Amino acid sequence: MDRALLADFLRARREVLQPEDVGLPRGPRRRTGGLRREEVAALAGMSVDYYSRIEQQRGPMPSEQVLAGIARALHLSLSECDHLFDLAGHSAPRRQLREDHVSPTMMRIVERLADTPALVMSRFNETLLQNQPAVALLGDYTRFSGMSRYLVYRWFTDPAQRALYPAEDHELRGRVFTSEIRAAYTADPEGTAGEIVAALLEVSPEFAEVWRLHEVDVTHHNDLKRYRHPELGELELYCQRLVDPDQAQELLVFSATPGSPSHEKLQLLSAVRN
Repeated sequence: MDRALLADFLRARREVLQPEDVGLPRGPRRRTGGLRREEVAALAGMSVDYYSRIEQQRGPMPSEQVLAGIARALHLSLSECDHLFDLAGHSAPRRQLREDHVSPTMMRIVERLADTPALVMSRFNETLLQNQPAVALLGDYTRFSGMSRYLVYRWFTDPAQRALYPAEDHELRGRVFTSEIRAAYTADPEGTAGEIVAALLEVSPEFAEVWRLHEVDVTHHNDLKRYRHPELGELELYCQRLVDPDQAQELLVFSATPGSPSHEKLQLLSAVRN
């Protein structure tokens, strides 16, 4: 526990917050900006004396429950909350991510990409949101249920999924998808990723063989990929990603080199939308 840095951090965060930021009246007698110690203490559900001792670098180590109350009172972001726990000598709290929830920011970005294929995927490669150009390019990835919701599972169990890629690219795509689920599995082997891996090991000898390689550095999201479209033929596309770390989700945006045949084909997607 670093008492000095903890006290400095709390004072700094308290002083940048205004009463109206936390739903409190400013009052006519307030001469300086920022929250008062008694206001933070009340919002955090603790005594003024206890909170004051933390800012004065005295008193016992605050418990995780106390820190959680202070984080709520000061409206700390996730990164700031982690920093608070670190300064107080505690591990950052584990968070339950809403895997099926797409943030409003991600949704607004996808809505603005009306003429560009874009989709939002969870850390398990489940498609959560897909615009119409992406449906026209890849098919409707949101229609699946059960284990088939996850791209890696479909890759090793559904031949139709592989038809999207040229046959000579299949080996690399399988390694990429496997390395991605390994990253999620390493972070939480008892959760959803563990269920996906167990299911694939049971039904796919090919997946079991790739899984045994323990590859963790195969993913290259921005490299040039080839896709086979039933009406437009082969397209060479770049896949750029935008990561939402709070939700552990990715926005994938597909583009082609301007002036190339693939770029011209992308412009025709509106004519073949499903």
